[in-house]
Amino acid sequence: MTAYDAIVLAGGAAKRLGGADKPAVRVGGRPLLDRVLAACPDAGTTVVVGDRRPTARAVTWAREVPAGGGPLAALGAGVRHTSAERVLVLSADLPFLGADTVAALLAASAREGVEGALCSDEDGRDQPLVAVYRGEPLRRELACLAAEHGGLAGLPLRLLTRELTLCRVAAGPLASFDCDTWEDIASARARIREHGTVLDEWITAVKEELGIDLDVDTGLLLDLARDAAHGVARPAAPLTTFLVGYAAAKASGEGGGPEAVAEAARRATALALRWADENGTP
Repeated sequence: MTAYDAIVLAGGAAKRLGGADKPAVRVGGRPLLDRVLAACPDAGTTVVVGDRRPTARAVTWAREVPAGGGPLAALGAGVRHTSAERVLVLSADLPFLGADTVAALLAASAREGVEGALCSDEDGRDQPLVAVYRGEPLRRELACLAAEHGGLAGLPLRLLTRELTLCRVAAGPLASFDCDTWEDIASARARIREHGTVLDEWITAVKEELGIDLDVDTGLLLDLARDAAHGVARPAAPLTTFLVGYAAAKASGEGGGPEAVAEAARRATALALRWADENGTP
């Protein structure tokens, strides 16, 4: 992964949300801001431009002057705290942004002859707040704009992007989905409950809530829960999966590990199957 810093713009009046604190609005039980921060955990420095609030991981705080001065002023405030060759720039209202999109932007920004890469949505519209910019050209153009206009407050982002040589990365259908209205929030909340994604969303939320950084085979655990429920009794499913986690942590030290979980799950599954085989056996 290319070294990079990240700037997340979390200010703004959120007028279409009735002035609500948009970065703190929850989707899938997690604030929008934390969902965005989860997409760039390996950033060298992560700067959040906006009012201070609790976050799932440590960040550097900054504020544009004047407050509410718009995205370019916020970007100018955030970039002062960065030093990496590349700067990831995101808005704080992207519930479905993933690390895969960040990686694609970083890779595209490394191409020869470009000064950055930004997402292009399904309709071909540029998304300058889902982008990676090379640090030196970004700082140069921000300084030029500030000098030309007497500051950055109130200036549109297109004044920056039109001066940079940027390539486009076609985002997935949801990567650049942002939440500007309560209808958008409702849509995002409904999407994460869809059958194909709800388990991944739930497991991610639980791991973040509990401070667990562990990738395990959830299919293996679900199979174990099924076998315990069918072969023993329905209440055995949650109790067995809890005991597997406890055994894995005990076996491999604090926090456990994916291999320990898999081994404990295999042994518990074998026991559940042996238990089931005894049904009706004299």
